Amino acid sequence: MPFARIACNVAIDQLRHEVEQLLLLNLQQPWVDHVNRHDYVGKWDVLPLRCQQQFVDAHPILQGFSIAAGDKWENLPVLEHCPHIKSIFAQLHCPVKAARLMRLAAGAEIKPHRDQGLGMEFGEARLHVPIHTSAAVSFLVDNQRIPMNAGELWYFNADQTHEVYNRGDEDRINLVIDCVVNDWLREKIQRGAVSE
Repeated sequence: MPFARIACNVAIDQLRHEVEQLLLLNLQQPWVDHVNRHDYVGKWDVLPLRCQQQFVDAHPILQGFSIAAGDKWENLPVLEHCPHIKSIFAQLHCPVKAARLMRLAAGAEIKPHRDQGLGMEFGEARLHVPIHTSAAVSFLVDNQRIPMNAGELWYFNADQTHEVYNRGDEDRINLVIDCVVNDWLREKIQRGAVSE
């Protein structure tokens, strides 16, 4: 299944307020450009929120993009400003690994690519909560458009080819959460499967 909407209580106005506060704190916790530069055109950057424990005091690139093995994950200090984001984590009755805000600038695009092994059938799940988005943003998985709206929680199979186009005038910002698939999450994903 390429994608599914998962029931979750998201107060979008509160979430947007937290993101605006983080944007104001940019100097203390900088956003970092996505490291896979050949996979996108334009500006695509990340603000790490949760990372492997061994990288809590490391450079944000390691916090946001580490490929090292590890099973101990920890919230970064920036989450002290984000009680609603933490409440979203608390609604997930599965182990939460990495979390970050991902911003795709107006006019930018993420080229078709795969994140191998990142899908429910491999025991890993990537979840998205659109925070700032518009009808001009197209998020495609296996050539199917995910009908994401602000404040919704979505799973998508990142092991399948996916791409994103921001043809709008404003940046798109999503909360992105990587989780371990357990029975609870598997059932939520299967229940929320969407077919177009």
